[in-house]
Amino acid sequence: MDTHHTTLLIIGGGPGGYVAAIRAAQLGIATTLVEGETLGGTCLNIGCIPSKALIHAADAYHQTRHFTGDSTLGIQVQGASIDVAQTVRWKDGIVARLTGGVSALLKKHGVKVVKGWAQIVDGKTVDVTLAKPETKPMRIQCEHLLLASGSVELGLPGMPFGGRVISSTQALSPAAVPAKLVVVGAGYIGLELGIVYRKLGADVTVVEAQSSILPLYDEELVKPVANSLRKLGVQVHLGYKVQGMNAAGDAVRVQDGTGHESELPADQVLVAIGRVPRTHGWGLEQLMLAMQGRALKVDDQCRTSMRNVWAIGDLTGEPMLAHRAMAQGEMVAEIIAGKRRHFAPTAIAAVCFTDPEIVTAGLSPKEAEKAGLDCIHAHFPFAANGRAMTLESLEGFVRVVARRDNHLIVGWQAVGAGVSELSTAFSHSLEMGATLEDVGGTIHAHPTLGEAVQEAALRALGHALHV
Repeated sequence: MDTHHTTLLIIGGGPGGYVAAIRAAQLGIATTLVEGETLGGTCLNIGCIPSKALIHAADAYHQTRHFTGDSTLGIQVQGASIDVAQTVRWKDGIVARLTGGVSALLKKHGVKVVKGWAQIVDGKTVDVTLAKPETKPMRIQCEHLLLASGSVELGLPGMPFGGRVISSTQALSPAAVPAKLVVVGAGYIGLELGIVYRKLGADVTVVEAQSSILPLYDEELVKPVANSLRKLGVQVHLGYKVQGMNAAGDAVRVQDGTGHESELPADQVLVAIGRVPRTHGWGLEQLMLAMQGRALKVDDQCRTSMRNVWAIGDLTGEPMLAHRAMAQGEMVAEIIAGKRRHFAPTAIAAVCFTDPEIVTAGLSPKEAEKAGLDCIHAHFPFAANGRAMTLESLEGFVRVVARRDNHLIVGWQAVGAGVSELSTAFSHSLEMGATLEDVGGTIHAHPTLGEAVQEAALRALGHALHV
């Protein structure tokens, strides 16, 4: 077995791992990155990027079908069809360009990339089974070990993936659109993909054990999404527990809150009940690191309980967001290089790419109240926004939460078409310690959805101009 030496060894080439590698190399740290699959991790290959590509394609097809009848825009088409195989190829092309870009960046900065599967020996030694079968394993010794293994999809014990039961990964590369799709889980992954399949022509039924779709969001934010699901014809069963497939394997057995059982016919069943840190299969147990539930416990510098062993991203638990992992990876690289850094963001924006979209950053009104803060909040409806009118997207709003005493903004939320692009403005105002007066006094370009940000701040101050 050949032995190689490096200063920093990173296990996992997802957003956190590859960003850490690039930044470390920029700072002159000898860096080796081990990845057994494709660079870019879940987000780039089987998560964020491909799902957003399919969301765009499905929405374009849905809009085209809308134009086959009466249209307020005066647009009419004779018919619409979609070649799902071509759509998947287009999506895969985007992914390939991005993964190629990541590979080029790593090479440009001198990162040694090892394609293979890591097995931890100890805190400074990792054995790698290389992807090429004819090559013998290699051993890598390091001064610093960064763990960035990501997360895996949760399955249902009585409904293992296979046959008609698919994961979100499989749902992103359909060979055809099923006539009837049952989605288990009404979180953001389940609803994003459920809406995609409905717009592509499937009859979609969503089953959720809790009493609301998108249980992590408040009722005011969820309401426009629930309205959209009804308009699209998506059936939603709340407070239902999945019992498994029926004997014939062509329907999902469910039980409502009263104990009554029924069956939901399904050509395919998408199980989207969440993700958990990837902690098994690569020797992590050898290190006996402190845990926090299913995740690795880290401090505000992403240090684990073992000296010079670091962990970032989904492996460290919620929020499982690619941009969080990237920020952590950059920070760890700088700390190893001798810089003084701590991971203490004021807020990390989160986006749900449903129809309409939801974006949150900081505290909601209820969260602020729980934190003991005396806050005011106000929202500005897109029904009063000129740009929203031109986009035929009047439902939704922007909401701001600020302290009553000094008007310091502590939270933003929005729901509506395209509001994901407001996340940057939300994050900036929170990190920079903006007040309502700061945002209200900033000239916002017209006509844009961003004007609703200014108007929400003005409304909280008692003098919105357009509502």
